[in-house]
Amino acid sequence: MFRQTKAFSGFAVDDVETARKFYAETLGLEVSEENGMLTLHLAEGGKVLVYPKHGHVPASYTILNFPVDDIDAAVDGLVGRGVVFERYDGLPQDDRGVMREEGPPIAWFKDPAGNVLSVLQGG
Repeated sequence: MFRQTKAFSGFAVDDVETARKFYAETLGLEVSEENGMLTLHLAEGGKVLVYPKHGHVPASYTILNFPVDDIDAAVDGLVGRGVVFERYDGLPQDDRGVMREEGPPIAWFKDPAGNVLSVLQGG
């Protein structure tokens, strides 16, 4: 039924304007706005809908993963833009917040609404 439908994902935020600024200016994504919602334009035509939700509760899982060639350079670049990387008890993360065991090197951070994002090497 949906084999030919170009599906997309979405997630909620508590403040669309703050989200627009973060995704466009801090992360450098192309962002468009229509009907009070944002569309994040990702590589290769990918799109993600960002919508306001009254009483928003941040996702407790990773909602977007950004593959990078060099995780250390990506982390340094994001830190330079004010991003703070998460530290999780029980995970073997280095001083940058990068976990280099159990899969590809990965580091997590949050958007202004508290949703979890990551950069991971490879992909």
